[in-house]
Amino acid sequence: MEYRKLGKTDLDISLIGLGTMTWGWQNTQAEGFEQMDYALEQGVNFFDTAEMYAIPPSEAHFGTTETIIGNWFESRSNRDKVVLASKITGPGFAWLREGNNRINKVNILDAVEGSLKRLKTDYIDLYQLHWPNRGSYHFGKTWGFAPDFDPKAEEENFLEVLNTFKELIKQGKIRHIGLSNETAWGMTKWLQLADQNDLPRMASIQNEYSLLCRHFEPDLAEIAIHEQCGLLAWSPLARGILSGKYLNGALPEGARLTLETRPEHRKGTAVDSATQQYIALAQKHDLDPCQMALAFVNSRPFVSSNLIGATTMEQLKSNIESISVTLSDEVLAGIEHIRRTQPVPF
Repeated sequence: MEYRKLGKTDLDISLIGLGTMTWGWQNTQAEGFEQMDYALEQGVNFFDTAEMYAIPPSEAHFGTTETIIGNWFESRSNRDKVVLASKITGPGFAWLREGNNRINKVNILDAVEGSLKRLKTDYIDLYQLHWPNRGSYHFGKTWGFAPDFDPKAEEENFLEVLNTFKELIKQGKIRHIGLSNETAWGMTKWLQLADQNDLPRMASIQNEYSLLCRHFEPDLAEIAIHEQCGLLAWSPLARGILSGKYLNGALPEGARLTLETRPEHRKGTAVDSATQQYIALAQKHDLDPCQMALAFVNSRPFVSSNLIGATTMEQLKSNIESISVTLSDEVLAGIEHIRRTQPVPF
């Protein structure tokens, strides 16, 4: 396994990180335990979760993934072996905190206590903001994201959040903080305010990134490198689309998109076309298409950890094995050629 620094912290996190959002819906607790056992044995020390999981989000499954992880810690007595990340949910769900779930001091304190209880731990290594109060260009809003906010009020909220985190860090309940689904403006503003006011600094940014979704480049990537606030790449297989299993409208039984309750913006002819071309490129070079896609993410200098997600042990083993795949210059050139012909499939 390869390890990279989490921002400017002293933590070394595995380049392959374990995503957990299927545990408690697609996967049982026993299956989650098996995945965590195997991943840890393979050197994966970075686990990412959220209070909102399992996915698709629902009131019935809220917190179930954290509960499974907490039960695993209790069963294995190995909390110290894992760099654990979780997140507070942003606005949008009427059933959460009576619909008043903006990210602020009151809700952060409530969310952290809830996560610590479910996770059966005294501390969270990396605590992240799942998405901004002002919204996000992720989740299908790429083409229409236009945040409507008061910059002064936004800055006041950022300072309230950072001061809240300062107190939680002092109490030992969290160690470091990070962003998720954030923009270039938001990322730089968070870093600026922390530096100007001697407040905790964002150590990472968790945004969607894959062969099919490269919005992180070039601006966020440049900030990530020069500000040492690396990317935790979520959905590196584009929700499994890059495997080819959803081509031509297929919906395999039990698959993530088959169970999804929300509209899926990643479907379409452009996505199918790009996926087919990436699969053909992998096959031409005797590569597994999923391992090629993951190896590409692994190779990016702005990536701190590549968050894989699997519902079967076969998928998990193959995904972790991508750490040993090095892409040739010819393969990388082929990827760039496909990107030029299909630059933004969704």
